[in-house]
Amino acid sequence: IISFKIKNKIIYGLNKIEREIINNKFEYHVKYEDIHMNIEKRLFQIIGEEAGYVHTARSRNDQVITDFKMWTTTATKEINKNLDNIIKTILKISEKNIETIMPGFTHLKNAQAVSFGHYMMAYVEMFTRDKKRFFNNLDNLSECPLGVAALTGTPFNIDRNYTAKKLGFKKLTNNSIDTVADRDFVLDFLYSVSVCSMHISRIAEELIIWNSDGFNIINLSDKVVTGSSIMPQKKNPDLLEFLRGKTGPTYGNLFSMLTILKGLPLSYFKDLQDDKEILFKSNEILLNCITILNEVLKNLKPNKQKMLELANSGFITATDLADYLVKNHSMSFREAYQTTATIVNFAEKKKKKLNELNIEELKKIEPKLTIDVLKVFNLKNSVNSKKSYGGTSFDNIKKMIMKYKKV
Repeated sequence: IISFKIKNKIIYGLNKIEREIINNKFEYHVKYEDIHMNIEKRLFQIIGEEAGYVHTARSRNDQVITDFKMWTTTATKEINKNLDNIIKTILKISEKNIETIMPGFTHLKNAQAVSFGHYMMAYVEMFTRDKKRFFNNLDNLSECPLGVAALTGTPFNIDRNYTAKKLGFKKLTNNSIDTVADRDFVLDFLYSVSVCSMHISRIAEELIIWNSDGFNIINLSDKVVTGSSIMPQKKNPDLLEFLRGKTGPTYGNLFSMLTILKGLPLSYFKDLQDDKEILFKSNEILLNCITILNEVLKNLKPNKQKMLELANSGFITATDLADYLVKNHSMSFREAYQTTATIVNFAEKKKKKLNELNIEELKKIEPKLTIDVLKVFNLKNSVNSKKSYGGTSFDNIKKMIMKYKKV
């Protein structure tokens, strides 16, 4: 289609333009409308009229989406590398705190005793799912749009497979009209960013609560807190609040893109020009948030004594007692539940914790009980009894940490 002589001149000119761009010496002119026309006009200046061949069998429509997919592919891989850093940091925290006991919460009420290491590993699961979401997006991003031209394809005898391979794509798009109209890959990216942002917001909220004076079960170093302008004693978790707040813009960007697309017929319209600003902003927000969260996690220490004190309140081993009655005294769970509730009510009236009750007091309510039952109220025993796969026993946590270290 283009002779070798002209091809070599075009490549020479484009290489020179690339160097100019890299060295910030390229002059952009608004009158040339966009990056494509600016480059083409500069090519004319360098090699003359033969620059007119460069746009053969191409359109800005397929060039834009090709560039955009390549950029989004790079951005997706970078996000996953950064998520790996978060996961590694959490694994280190978990490994140091396998035997650190704290209350697990439902409705923010003390529910059952768990390992702090296990609690933090829950976020490894979340961020691992985020990685999978981003990774799955790479399949659609691997379809090369180049060669469909404006919307119908081209009469020139081009080899789309050749250009796709050269540009690092695995396959071709199948329909020329859909190719230039498609922005599903943008929605996939924005959705993945939104879910990941939501996970970051959840852990940020959790850490804000835990760092509050009411809970006080974690400490944040001075590196990741800020002072009050008026109260000298205050140390505010501003970075965590920043992370929580930044979820809103990522949601907004997703809905902006959905709204842009919802009324568009096929194929290309100028409405689609906003897709890049939306995606670039979400990408920047998420990368900043991942970096900040990683720094906060590195500057976090659990208040182990306070965690243990909190775990010893709220009759947190009550479910363990019910399970014990089912396993050792042939009760149905509902009967064991009622018996345990009676024992809890008794302890409340006596203003005692369950582990402060003696066997005589327990036998008054359930005569079948023996002194062996007192082991149930030990928090370490409670945590280690949860041996089912995915449970909070120390052995389970160690195995899960090893599993993720090998990934």
